[in-house]
Amino acid sequence: MPQAPPAAPGLLSRALADARSPRVPRTVPYLPERAFSWDGPGLHPAGAGGGVDLDRVLRLSLAASRNAGGRLRPVASAGALHPVRAHLLVGPGCSLPPGRYAYDPRGHRAHPRGRAPADAPPGAVVVLTVTAARTVAHYGHRAWPLLLLDAGHAAAAVALAAAPGDVRVSLDADGEELAAAAGLPRAADRQTRWPGVEPELPIAAVWLASAGEPVPSTAPLTAWSCLPGTGTPLPQPGADSAPPRELAAARHLLTYLTGGTDATWNPAARPAPVTDETLRTRRSAPPSDLAHPPAPDLLARVLATAEGARPDGPAWAAAVGGDAPGLLTSAGLLASGDARPTLAHWAAGQRWIGTAGAVLVAHGCPADAPPSLIRRSHLAAGYAAGVAQAHAAALGLRSRPIGSWLQADLGAALGDAPAHDWIVHGLALAGPADPPLPAPPPLPGKEERP
Repeated sequence: MPQAPPAAPGLLSRALADARSPRVPRTVPYLPERAFSWDGPGLHPAGAGGGVDLDRVLRLSLAASRNAGGRLRPVASAGALHPVRAHLLVGPGCSLPPGRYAYDPRGHRAHPRGRAPADAPPGAVVVLTVTAARTVAHYGHRAWPLLLLDAGHAAAAVALAAAPGDVRVSLDADGEELAAAAGLPRAADRQTRWPGVEPELPIAAVWLASAGEPVPSTAPLTAWSCLPGTGTPLPQPGADSAPPRELAAARHLLTYLTGGTDATWNPAARPAPVTDETLRTRRSAPPSDLAHPPAPDLLARVLATAEGARPDGPAWAAAVGGDAPGLLTSAGLLASGDARPTLAHWAAGQRWIGTAGAVLVAHGCPADAPPSLIRRSHLAAGYAAGVAQAHAAALGLRSRPIGSWLQADLGAALGDAPAHDWIVHGLALAGPADPPLPAPPPLPGKEERP
């Protein structure tokens, strides 16, 4: 089994408590997204080959909208910062020739980074990494859980775009194995191999098997991990503009959380109503558009999707108001009363949550959780929220993910032992606004005037 990198005793539990505390982050001015770091001409993902259509998958998941200056993308991200990057490990049976590629979401191009191994499995593996500087600059010590949530959302976006088909997702692959497979420097070699380049931290992977090809008996990363890395990205002056101590801490924590585990690959599915058009047009709604309650049957369907998207992740519940306020699960009532005002207080004081139509919350991840559970809880919560948000869009509901949760000890609030059941992520839902009432007919005997 891979070995996790060393960490100071208690470092992780202190960092988790700090991220959940009301301490206000120390931030710097907004950092613009840096230019794509790989030089040379890229290939359009819609090549001549068949099988896995990487053009379609990437357009519906990670590609930036040129009409919005590259800021808007199909996948949600905290602060619309989009720290997730993708490296494509392409084997036979894809729309790109076999090889390693770095994906440029702004140009929608795959930049070749070397050949494929002779025994590369059919299909493609999308290795998802995060760059931490911009998120740390905006969120400070609260950034590292948000980076995990963002990676979970991105994994869901890729899996949804690739479905239907044989799609498998790993949220627990060893970070060093992911780095080796993607041809990225290992943690100890980042500064010496790629000086002046913002480190990419491998977090998760999505395996898109080629239809009609036999599934290999070995894990999809094995052949790629044995292939030496090639190519060096362009230096990025000023890449570490975020507060240096908090940036170094976030990178160390994420490296530690992704170490020492063997990958499991779970199948992914797309909710039946979700279409390519749903994925292409979904967007997070502004808070002002989220006050209308969703229909109970539609809310129940989205809640069931969140609960079932990652059974290995945290539990989910829905807070509703109205005539029968309560905290609901698919199994029944978890607690009575309107929890939304408390959720608004816990969600960094976002008052609009107190009047949202409904709020789904993922909860679990004790204060003393081991590294594997902290990683899985946040990645799986982001993944489930991404799938639920797509399902909500297909049903005509509006939604908005909620990432920052402070002192949100749900278990203690419900009378259970404190520090064992914390809110990890949230998703606000709302139905469409009621149509305006028709104008009343004119009174008899009176002439209608303009």
